[in-house]
Amino acid sequence: MAEQRRGFLLGAAAYAIWGVFPLYFPLLQPAGAVEILAHRVFWSMATMLVLVLVLGRSRQVRAVLGHRRTFGILAFASVAIAVNWGTYIWGVNNEHVVETSLGYFINPLVTVLMGVVVLGERLRTMQWVALGIAAVAVLGLTVEYGRPPWVAIALAFSFAFYGLAKKQANVGAVESLTVETLLLAPIAGAYILWLTSQGVSAFGTEGSGHAALLVSTGIVTAIPLIFFGAAATRVSMTTIGLLQYLAPTIQFAIGVVIYREDMPVMRWVGFGLVWVALVIFTYEAVTHRRRQLRLTAQASAL
Repeated sequence: MAEQRRGFLLGAAAYAIWGVFPLYFPLLQPAGAVEILAHRVFWSMATMLVLVLVLGRSRQVRAVLGHRRTFGILAFASVAIAVNWGTYIWGVNNEHVVETSLGYFINPLVTVLMGVVVLGERLRTMQWVALGIAAVAVLGLTVEYGRPPWVAIALAFSFAFYGLAKKQANVGAVESLTVETLLLAPIAGAYILWLTSQGVSAFGTEGSGHAALLVSTGIVTAIPLIFFGAAATRVSMTTIGLLQYLAPTIQFAIGVVIYREDMPVMRWVGFGLVWVALVIFTYEAVTHRRRQLRLTAQASAL
């Protein structure tokens, strides 16, 4: 019980940290979204390499690098997470915080849809109902915004592709992110050097505090990942599934309450439909899991 409580707290801490990112990334301005992304990749790589040494995972990382199929999958994952991070940073620093929260609200539904399209999985009736309501919500928000919610869509699909790749790779979180950032780091480093050579880099020109904040992107990326990894081994996937809504809920609150982004009535209706879809989706998932566990217990008793 104590381990489960600890796991719950660690999971909540991970999602809470991800939730307050909209308060963190604006501190990195006047660096642009691509420069911030480059620094996040580069310093995350440095942080992960230190973690690998401290945790004694060097052998596992070398094994991943030497396995052609896994390496290829993680190369795809690195592109997906780069798109996700870059889109999120741009969205947060360009007054689209509420829209970024929408992306992570609909991500579980997009992930399920991707399972159907890519893996050939079959959905249960209530899952189709939830997806239908979410589709109506996105169409309604497209009309309300006067454009498709591209930031939300890009975040949802890039993270869903990332999750799919991670599932296929079946590699530990530390080893996986280490390889992903190693693959991206040469591009990120080259871009940082190019900005410096052109005299347009924000790194080192906005004071030591700003430079330290850019370096901290590596630690800020690693800490919630470590918390999440520790939580995943201590609590059920149902609990993790419920905790995942904490991050976009905090992001939404920050966008509305702190940054005072516009929320017309129709936008509230669109988000309301998304939340209804998530309630249906989550309730169905929880009841289905309980039903499966009960059937398994009955079969074991026979």
